[in-house]
Amino acid sequence: MRVYLDNAATTPVDPKVVEAMMPVLANTYGNPSSIHAKGREARALIETSRKKIAKYFNASPAEFFFTSGGTEADNIILRCAIHDLGVTRIITSAIEHHAVLHTAEELANQRGINLTLVNLDKDGSVDINHLEVLLKDSSHKTLVSLMHGNNEIANLLPLEKVGAMCKEYNALFHSDTVQTMCHYRLDFKKLNVHFATCAAHKFHGPKGIGFMYVDSDFKFKPMITGGAQERNVRAGTENIHGIVGLAKAIEIAHEDMEDHQEYVAGLKLYMATQLKNTIPDVTFNGLSATKDSLYTVLSVCFPPNDMGEMFLYNLDIEGICASGGSACSSGSNVGSHVLRAIGAVMERPSIRFSFSRFNTKQDVDHVVNVLKELYAIPA
Repeated sequence: MRVYLDNAATTPVDPKVVEAMMPVLANTYGNPSSIHAKGREARALIETSRKKIAKYFNASPAEFFFTSGGTEADNIILRCAIHDLGVTRIITSAIEHHAVLHTAEELANQRGINLTLVNLDKDGSVDINHLEVLLKDSSHKTLVSLMHGNNEIANLLPLEKVGAMCKEYNALFHSDTVQTMCHYRLDFKKLNVHFATCAAHKFHGPKGIGFMYVDSDFKFKPMITGGAQERNVRAGTENIHGIVGLAKAIEIAHEDMEDHQEYVAGLKLYMATQLKNTIPDVTFNGLSATKDSLYTVLSVCFPPNDMGEMFLYNLDIEGICASGGSACSSGSNVGSHVLRAIGAVMERPSIRFSFSRFNTKQDVDHVVNVLKELYAIPA
């Protein structure tokens, strides 16, 4: 039995998305920048997709720029905020995705940007009061960059509250929404978010495609030059079939979103309960085992064992796909920067299980039974 519980890393592509992409791969081979019929056909698919996407976020199609995914989008936003918008200070946190954290650190080192980390509370959530203190106490033009849903510990940022605070103190607000995009309904205007990011493969779309949302009040110059694609913001021939797949995945996600939320959240809380009742001394990192967290992610801190780095491999041998933290940091031997930042017990093994609508209770039961066997807990 193969159980896939690493959906925060990437998700299986929905068959309906594949179905939407296949005719484009087979037949739409024109360059969207060409003026002939096949080029116009390709361009029409891109712009139709852009319009389709925009309506789900209460935004203008002109505010969406297609990228290769979330990492590129985060990089463009942070770098262009410095280069083009005159930002001299970035406020972020120690638990951001490395696409934000490493980029901010590089900008601080190379461009002399004032980089400030907001405090975290005991659960790993952003200290909103400290954020307000930081926003009050500066004359710098500031970009606040805080992720909506943490990819490792599932803590959620109150987007609307932070957006309102940034508006009050005249700061720009960027949120890495990769983990929450199409898992929650997002109204960018209501949220006062100036910049947001998306990766299709986090919600059953194809890899290698995403978008960045840029409020129409702001204009970016291209980081990648050599072409006028994406309204002269991102040079390079567009990924047409990926864009169509992205739009289809967004459409599917919004059809029965609340039902999917309830179903997946139920699976996660069921697993948390089963683990608590089965394995002595198991705990959970951050707020991941609570109802008010990102409903797709459960970060479990297990009792010490003698398996060491073989823990995940033993699960894999039993057909279980999970992660020791962010998949983007696989191969790193320094451990999770998120768990370190929140003061987790690093001597104990932590595993991230992440869920999708394609998972079942049978999957959860299988994982719990395998863990019982690994810990030699009697049936």
